Amino acid sequence: MTNAHGGPDALGVPRWDFSTNANACGPCPSALAAVQQADVRHYPDPAYTALRESLAAFHAVDAARIVLAGSASEFIGRFTGWMAREGAHRVWLPELAYGDYAHAAQAWKFERVQDPARAQLAWLCEPSSPLGQAEPMAQVVAVSGAQVVLDRAYEPLRLSGRCSLEPETLQQVWQLWTPNKAMGLTGVRGAYAIAPLHALAEARALEKLAPSWPLGSHAVALLAAWMLPAAQDWLEETLGTLRDWKRRQLCMLTDLGWRVLPSEANYLCASPSRPFDEHAMRAAGIKLRDTTSFGLPNHWRLGVLSPQAQDAFLLATHNK
Repeated sequence: MTNAHGGPDALGVPRWDFSTNANACGPCPSALAAVQQADVRHYPDPAYTALRESLAAFHAVDAARIVLAGSASEFIGRFTGWMAREGAHRVWLPELAYGDYAHAAQAWKFERVQDPARAQLAWLCEPSSPLGQAEPMAQVVAVSGAQVVLDRAYEPLRLSGRCSLEPETLQQVWQLWTPNKAMGLTGVRGAYAIAPLHALAEARALEKLAPSWPLGSHAVALLAAWMLPAAQDWLEETLGTLRDWKRRQLCMLTDLGWRVLPSEANYLCASPSRPFDEHAMRAAGIKLRDTTSFGLPNHWRLGVLSPQAQDAFLLATHNK
């Protein structure tokens, strides 16, 4: 597999990086300080006792339902492998989705099915990636009888709308959380899942498939910090700023003749009215995310960035 992803590339860190979905107001000061002050002289507690209890309290669930993961991608691979070990071989995926769901399914020789009722494993993501929209099939998939995982990586960065699943339904699916995007610290890898209400045995089975210490000290520090009032208050304040920036970015793209698709998150997909020279833009310090690997050719995903970044984009477009 050739990894297609936003962020740094062979040319280094882009000056104006529209290619990632990280919170452009970040990094969160309190979370950054926690990561910088992490005790890297020692191993973390191998059971992550305090972290589990804090995450459980934050989400008002039993600590036994918390499954820690090295990253969302690590969890996707581990969960798919566990399902294969249990005899599953059919998976349902959204029409447009993060490529790691399909990559893990292919690695474990799953058959992709169109009917959720035939699936044994199903992946959802809201707000979806790359579109930032609600998943039209979410409610159908959630009650399909499959093991359903809802990827909530972008829920903390939701700028409008609401989750398609009601609170009672959420208790029946796996919920995967990746706070590093919301905190503007994507270089710190760490994630966790909340098991369904009656899936404690499944949660323990998943933990047995994990390596020792899936989270390093920096990830523990980030996850612990993101639950605290300082980080949550900061996040709430940034959402207002991101809404303002998003309105401005939408206007800019529309004025340039781009066709912009609806989005509820801090990113959007758009298609230019004429051929787009990504290499010239990258040379100007601007990077966008080609969405072909998501299943959406001839479109680009743009994270919502500051007016200064938008002005640089506009200038580079006119100079191209």
